[in-house]
Amino acid sequence: MGGLLFLLSAGFSLIFGLMKIPNLTHGSFFMLGAYLGVTFLRLNLNFWVAAILAALVLALVGGMIERFLLRRLAGQELAQVLVTLGLSFILADICLLVWTGDPIPLSTPESLRGVVRMGDIVFPRYRLAVVAIAVIVAVVLWLVLDRTRLGVMIRASVDDPQIARATGIHVSRLFTIVFGLGAALAGLGGVLAGPILSVFPGLDAEMLPLALIIVILGG
Repeated sequence: MGGLLFLLSAGFSLIFGLMKIPNLTHGSFFMLGAYLGVTFLRLNLNFWVAAILAALVLALVGGMIERFLLRRLAGQELAQVLVTLGLSFILADICLLVWTGDPIPLSTPESLRGVVRMGDIVFPRYRLAVVAIAVIVAVVLWLVLDRTRLGVMIRASVDDPQIARATGIHVSRLFTIVFGLGAALAGLGGVLAGPILSVFPGLDAEMLPLALIIVILGG
């Protein structure tokens, strides 16, 4: 559960921490990713392919939201809260319309079924995989933000966007990438949550408050 919440919270933290956008649509990104995973699996795609495709679709959706809606509201926190809250209701209703209100369980990938025994402790193999993925994502995010040219440009754009633009950095494009990456992490977390939590209406409202608490406590 900590691994799933990390994936959701990391995306929220990227968007809020770097762009100062209180994105209340983030829980809906998580739920939409889970439902997209259901659809891709029904097309007989591999579980991991379905998870990656769902993340890519959410990255596209998030990028379009930032480009065509939130960019016009830069610095207007109240307007951003209202718009993202409205979008969360819209996405929740779209999910209800397309996938109905019945809970949909996702099957655990065949290769990760069963348990791992460590002495007297028995732990499901899939849940260990989720923890491992969360750790890998954490390390990759840290390396990208702290050790790459892209990370330097993102941090420069956050600290002083005017000077960053003067040095030739495309600040608006970078912010679209960051928002898309945050949405993709939420979508990936949603698919990975499917075998543990199942997919159901209200998953967004259940997970978003937990992500907000984690981001507030974690800083």
